[in-house]
Amino acid sequence: MRLFDTHCHLMDGQFSDDLDEVIARAREEGVDRVVIPAVDLLTAHAAIRIAEAHEGIYAAVGIHPESAADVKSEVYDEIERLAKHEKVVAIGEIGLDYYWDHAPRPVQQEVMERQIEIAKRVGLPIIVHNRESTEDVITLIANAQVGTSVGGVMHCFNEREEVLVRCLDLGMYISFAGPITFKKSDDLRALAAKVPPDRLLVETDSPYLSPHPFRGKRNEPARVKLVADTVAYARGESIQTCAKQTWENAHRLFWKVKR
Repeated sequence: MRLFDTHCHLMDGQFSDDLDEVIARAREEGVDRVVIPAVDLLTAHAAIRIAEAHEGIYAAVGIHPESAADVKSEVYDEIERLAKHEKVVAIGEIGLDYYWDHAPRPVQQEVMERQIEIAKRVGLPIIVHNRESTEDVITLIANAQVGTSVGGVMHCFNEREEVLVRCLDLGMYISFAGPITFKKSDDLRALAAKVPPDRLLVETDSPYLSPHPFRGKRNEPARVKLVADTVAYARGESIQTCAKQTWENAHRLFWKVKR
């Protein structure tokens, strides 16, 4: 059984002292592929360095909405340059965050739009962050026709069924993380059962959102197995089936268009 953690911030400072051990534990659990999404230019370079040093680990480059307050034109140029690196497989993590509102909403929207344009120019999918900004996120994705061009994933999906249907209709992939394992997440598990098999992904969002029974502790990619196991149970299938399907889906998404 091979697992693909499609969203894991291994460049985070919480891994600075034991990164090699974290990666080794992931390998022991069958996690043979990982994508490290950046949140700004500094972490984009860090994600690429880690990807260069480890087989099966890849990077995504982009500006997170919490880092969107003052993005100069040269930052976009550098993101586009980095996107051409052989181990970069996506533009991300990009999107909108109206919970923290670290940047004005129109600014966040412009930063997301500009990065979608980069994704389309370089032929890479996008990794989408959405927190309390669903309508605007969906509008931007729809207007840019992301799902039918380069493709993309709704990272750490935690929405209503109506939003799920709309995202699927736009051609987006749906990724579940640790919250699907929480005791009170019955509604989320029910949604996981409704995602078409070819649009399903799993992730950890490490070092955040550690799944049950490790909730509140530092997360790491080895625990994507717990997410996959819960998704599989919700769908009435084996973890082997879920692992195989999400493995194939992740490869289809991240290597769909790139040179």
